[in-house]
Amino acid sequence: MTNRERALAILNYEKYDRLPVVHFGFWIETLEKWYREGHLTKEEATMWSDGNAYERAIALKLGFDFNWYSTCPVNAGLFPAFEAKVLEVFADGSKKMQNDEGVIVLQREGAGSIPAEIDHLLKDRESWEQHYLPRLQYCDERMDQDALDFLRSNPDREDPLGLYCGSLFGQFRNWAGVTGSSYLLADDEDLYDEIIDTIGKLSFKLTEKLLLSGITFDFAHFWEDICFKNGPLVIPSVFDEKVGPHYKRITDLLRRHGINIVSLDCDGMIDTLIPTWFENGVNTMFPIEVGTWGANISPWREKYGKALRGVGGMDKKVFACDYQAIDEEIQRLRPLVELGGYIPCPDHRIAPDAKWENVQYYCEQMRKAFDG
Repeated sequence: MTNRERALAILNYEKYDRLPVVHFGFWIETLEKWYREGHLTKEEATMWSDGNAYERAIALKLGFDFNWYSTCPVNAGLFPAFEAKVLEVFADGSKKMQNDEGVIVLQREGAGSIPAEIDHLLKDRESWEQHYLPRLQYCDERMDQDALDFLRSNPDREDPLGLYCGSLFGQFRNWAGVTGSSYLLADDEDLYDEIIDTIGKLSFKLTEKLLLSGITFDFAHFWEDICFKNGPLVIPSVFDEKVGPHYKRITDLLRRHGINIVSLDCDGMIDTLIPTWFENGVNTMFPIEVGTWGANISPWREKYGKALRGVGGMDKKVFACDYQAIDEEIQRLRPLVELGGYIPCPDHRIAPDAKWENVQYYCEQMRKAFDG
């Protein structure tokens, strides 16, 4: 079986020969460290991106089969993006910058974490209509035509390919901030609705165009990142009312074209948003962050049944520990795999504290534990 056949068989509760060993990419700092240690070439460490040839070379060295986050390249966000620019330089060398989403951030030299947000360009109808609405119109240039041509000419690929359907709320949260988007709901609900509807219509149009592109997709995929360790960054009832219908419209379209696996990337404790996703056609949760709250698919399966699938849920923190910790994590995953409809995967990008030999050991032991 190919990796795409294995993945679809597992998620559709069909027979398969072995469990694929799946990953979700790497922090840039992780690859830089592994390059310094001599495990990677400079090109692999600096030119990696999800699904490209350098990523596949890294995965092969480590022992992974494929990266779940391999989707057809499409720009579902701001087009063109804002020009990133420095607004002010402080005495300690840190910089006040406007990033490519119009967000004002504090950038510190050498810092690898998400920069602190200082302000947001998107505040009201004037800023929406001047700066954002024109950047959220459909055009063919949003799709990488060379990449589409390559995928059309290589239909017999080994690994699964996702159709990226965009972000129906996460981008808006980025542009306005958690506080700004929350206040906008109270201050100008009509504008709040217009922003969500504009994003939803663009995502639908892009999905429709990709479905008619002549490429065979194995699954569809959304990105959100609208939860943290204690729950969602949006009121669940508001999310259900205003964003849920856009999911339903897009997933109905996907199913008319034969795509029945629809996954969604959202970090944090997602439990109170799962009903909206699940009831509107999203059936595969990813990356199921173990975090401080111990997320796994088991309680969700008890609540929603076999129709809810999952990819992720492997505690990547063990990569910084020892072989025993890795063995224990694999044993923890065993009963979850036996539920069916679930593929273990590190619960986010592999972090810089990961030891190269530990990641290799994990891949080797996963093959031994789940050889079919």
